[in-house]
Amino acid sequence: MEYGYARVSTKEQNEERQLIALRAAGLHNHQIFLDKQSGKNFNRCQYQRLLRRLKTLIIKSIDRLGRNYHEILEQWRIITAEKQAAIVVLGMPLLDTHQNRDLTGTLIADIVLQLLSYVAQTEREFTRQRQAEGISAAKARGVQTQMGVSHQTFLPWVRETFLIKMTKIEVFQKK
Repeated sequence: MEYGYARVSTKEQNEERQLIALRAAGLHNHQIFLDKQSGKNFNRCQYQRLLRRLKTLIIKSIDRLGRNYHEILEQWRIITAEKQAAIVVLGMPLLDTHQNRDLTGTLIADIVLQLLSYVAQTEREFTRQRQAEGISAAKARGVQTQMGVSHQTFLPWVRETFLIKMTKIEVFQKK
């Protein structure tokens, strides 16, 4: 049976574009597995569930599978060689293992897979680098951040929202 897999890195991100593509490929909601977790490794609940029943995996793009070069290649090998399952990457017919099963097709798919896996990992590394640079620049300006919340903006908001309202309530109650 065919199954789809979608992944976003955080709970705040929207997976809808992937779900639309998987449904357009003929999958129903019960055939789609979704993780809202980083692609740095494959220790993901829904992905592991998917592997147990896999015959054909359909994904929107390689980077939705993961963002670690070596692990993407290893998972590809596990799925195609060990489990003898097929992989379909939507919009990338070169990576459709239903087709191109001859030696030349396999060679081309391997080269494209390695290139796209490399791009997926470097995108993750660049994102982490940009985040670190942004945090460093903010600290240099005197902004203290913790888990993405700026104390310079959060504390005034708390004072304005709660302390002023409490003061107004206390004044009202005294009247």
